[in-house]
Amino acid sequence: MIITNTDAIAGKKITKTIGLVKGSTIRAKHVGKDIVAALRTLVGGEIKEYTEMLEEARNVALQRMIREAESLGADAVINVRFATSQVMTGAAELLAYGTAVRIEDE
Repeated sequence: MIITNTDAIAGKKITKTIGLVKGSTIRAKHVGKDIVAALRTLVGGEIKEYTEMLEEARNVALQRMIREAESLGADAVINVRFATSQVMTGAAELLAYGTAVRIEDE
């Protein structure tokens, strides 16, 4: 499965557009890490607890999107994008979406 944020794949020809595919997850850190993160905001710098949370969420959302594309018979997903939104304090939704396509060599 080829995943790209471009609308074309070098050396490949899109033979069929299947449609929108997506994967999402909502993640939160446990209270202990929220407290540590809150303390970090006082001194500044990267809030590693949330960086880790979002990295995990991106991976889960991407895998769910790929699984949906595979179930539809896609060879690739083009124009992949990520969107994030806060759903409550300390919890974020991460959405991965793109266009599932079938491809062949040019």
